[in-house]
Amino acid sequence: MIILARHELYRLFISPLAWLILALSQLILAYLFLTHIDYFMQIQGKISAIPGAPGVTELIALPLFNNTATILLLLTPLITMRLVAEEHRNNSLPLLLSAPLSATQIVLGKYIGTVTFFLILLMLVAVMPLSLSLSTTLDYRLIASASFGLFLLAASFTAIGLFLSALTKQPTIAAISTFSVLFLLWIIDWAGNVEQAGLLNWLSLISHFQPILQGDIHSKDIAYYFIVILFFLGLTIHRLNAQRFN
Repeated sequence: MIILARHELYRLFISPLAWLILALSQLILAYLFLTHIDYFMQIQGKISAIPGAPGVTELIALPLFNNTATILLLLTPLITMRLVAEEHRNNSLPLLLSAPLSATQIVLGKYIGTVTFFLILLMLVAVMPLSLSLSTTLDYRLIASASFGLFLLAASFTAIGLFLSALTKQPTIAAISTFSVLFLLWIIDWAGNVEQAGLLNWLSLISHFQPILQGDIHSKDIAYYFIVILFFLGLTIHRLNAQRFN
């Protein structure tokens, strides 16, 4: 399983797409980061006299992490679309399924390798606000909480993308399907009447991320992401088992 995870990560980094995604995401987020700094510099004099006014972490770091969540929504389908769909298209899936690995090991190997890629991306993002510690005081607890929330969000996105990649032979279809499902779960609590609000809010990926982003970590939010991850990984394992025995 670990060997498969390493192979999946290696396969990502020999692909120009992965490097392009890393470069573009860092370029866009760096621009947004500098924009937040510029905004903070403009209002610093006005808020300095306000007791309990938000500081650098709240006005620069947290908006950056919030922007990163949106970037992940756009990038995850491009990374996960090839995980199983490309094996289908290249007719290499039967060879992989005939290997002395269980479907669980195959799914976890691909999942861990891909999540590691996103972990590297998130570490690069975290360097930006941490660089401000050279000249100001940061709330490291808040940054750690926001980083943890982003990791849970990326891990959930990856599990969903992996499952949808296992349903088709076309990576493009997998990418479109993944984005559609992720976007639906992103905005699902925007609609509905009062009676439906509780359920729709619970199903929303972003509604569980926002409290963690603000440093308000609850077990129910962490449990939600673990449920999403385990549910979609379980579906993917079931799908591969069905293909193995067909």
